[in-house]
Amino acid sequence: MLWVHSCSVPEQPKHLVLKTAFHRSQTLGYRNGYAIARRPTVGIGGDRLPVNQLSQADLDELASKTPILTYGQPRQAPPADFIPAHVAFDKKVLKFDAYFQEDVPMSTEEHYRIRQVNIYYYLEDDSMSVIEPVVENSGIPQGKLIKRQRLAKNDQGDHYHWKDLNRGINITIYGKTFRIVECDRFTQEFLESQGIELNPPEKMALDPYTELRKQPLRKYVTPSDFDQLKQFLTFDKQVLRFYAIWDDTDSMFGECRNYIIHYYLMDDTVDIREVHERNDGRDPFPLLMNRQRMPKVLVENAKDFPQCVLEISDQEVLEWYTAKDFIVGKPLTILGRTFFIYDCDPFTRQYYKEKFGISDLPRVDVSKKEPPPIKQELPPYNGYGLVEDSAQNCFALVPKAPKKDVMKMLMNDNKVLRYLAALESPIPEDKDRRFVFSYFLATDMISIFEPPVRNSGIIGGKYLGKTKVVKPHSSVENPIYYGPSDFFIGAVIEVFGHRFIILDTDDYVLKYMESNASQYSPEALLSIQKHIQKRGAPTAELENKHIDVDPGVQELEALIDTIQKQLKDHPWKENMLEAFQTCDKEASGYVDKEMFFKICDSLNVPIDDSLIKELIRLCSHGEDRINYYNFVRAFSD
Repeated sequence: MLWVHSCSVPEQPKHLVLKTAFHRSQTLGYRNGYAIARRPTVGIGGDRLPVNQLSQADLDELASKTPILTYGQPRQAPPADFIPAHVAFDKKVLKFDAYFQEDVPMSTEEHYRIRQVNIYYYLEDDSMSVIEPVVENSGIPQGKLIKRQRLAKNDQGDHYHWKDLNRGINITIYGKTFRIVECDRFTQEFLESQGIELNPPEKMALDPYTELRKQPLRKYVTPSDFDQLKQFLTFDKQVLRFYAIWDDTDSMFGECRNYIIHYYLMDDTVDIREVHERNDGRDPFPLLMNRQRMPKVLVENAKDFPQCVLEISDQEVLEWYTAKDFIVGKPLTILGRTFFIYDCDPFTRQYYKEKFGISDLPRVDVSKKEPPPIKQELPPYNGYGLVEDSAQNCFALVPKAPKKDVMKMLMNDNKVLRYLAALESPIPEDKDRRFVFSYFLATDMISIFEPPVRNSGIIGGKYLGKTKVVKPHSSVENPIYYGPSDFFIGAVIEVFGHRFIILDTDDYVLKYMESNASQYSPEALLSIQKHIQKRGAPTAELENKHIDVDPGVQELEALIDTIQKQLKDHPWKENMLEAFQTCDKEASGYVDKEMFFKICDSLNVPIDDSLIKELIRLCSHGEDRINYYNFVRAFSD
């Protein structure tokens, strides 16, 4: 059974019954992208909230009321910390300037003395100390007069307090009366902060005897004679310093050395010191001449007397060196050495300006300028070797070989131009002599070979080794050597006083001239071409490569004709001449027998044949050399 209790519903206000919106106002917003909270101004349903519903008295009561329920009973604030006096006034000291008068009974120059002191008052324990500043050479025990302690003020047991101290008052400590005249800034501010009115400051009393000592000394009139004691006292520790050089370069192994001359004004003595440089190779002796008086003019008898045993005194010297003899820019002779003074120090300049009125003592520049470089000139050529090789002896103690054109040597390696030439001579026997010129393109050197001729009475062979040949009209300093363009048909070549006329060339010369036509004149190139065309015969090519034909020997010619008829087609005959020329580095036309047989063996030449054996015998020159040009002719077409 369900029991329903009836209850009365309170009557709602009319304005709440009519409300239709019961939402709360927005309390969260955004400003510049940030969320911010704000207090609502309206309540539920849009009713405006009252700003203050409490009176001012209620608000004041709430402001002073402690929230006991939240924080509990309020606690009483702790009392302030106790700070003792020795902590509060630590290192705080009052300073007063004072003086006291002391009697001097046993002196005729002074009757009393004023002594200045500093009075220090330490606030932490009310102690005091009296200290007198120390003055050097005062002759009085100074420093701490009264050590730090509490000082008695009277007989009743009272002590001095900072309230008793002020400017312009006298205080008595242990029977001495001190007059306080001034205090420092901290002391003044502290006393004024405590309500004490400070007296105006006073001037510190001065000691009359001390002020008397500060006055200039009494000047006495010196006698007319020179007083050495006065000179010593006046010019003590005053030294003139001069910088000088001793130039001894005129003598053998002489040099220019620097010195410092000191002139002592107190006794007119002089010493000379050497200027040593690091690693100068000299012994580190500090003095060249010890400090002494230097005689300038001796008496007549003293000049002839040996100075090694003569003791110089005033009787032997007519005049001594003085300060006026040392002048910057003038020479000075001391003990046989002539020194040139070129500079002095600032004190010396000031002394000469005040003493002698010389105000201008400029420094003299004694630095020697380096001489201009000497142009190296080569000595005259002596005729031995090449000019470049001989010049290397002038450039280095150990001569080196002159640099060569490596690229030219690599490009023109084994390239040789050969020419047939005749000797231009008035002697009839020299008209039939023929010479083979070999021009080596790699080194621009020339070698001359004369083919031997039997029963001619002239020993053939090497006429000139490989060397550069200078043209007749070139200078020794700039020699001009013969080049490939100087060799053509009809050209005259002068070799060390001998004139040769070019008669013939080989085919390789024509090929080289055509490939390097810019080096030759058109006339020289045309002369070679016409001469090659005139030869016609095939055998002329071989004769041009190396002219070693002996037309007077019928036996050799007949044997060559016979071998040419029997041996016509052989594959090795084309490479035979090239193989022999490769082994003949000097282009002499001869090879050793051992090398000759090795080449024939490599080319499969039938050397066992009787005709070839006879040919080898006829081509032999001496015991160990064979003329391979005549041998090759027998196998050419």
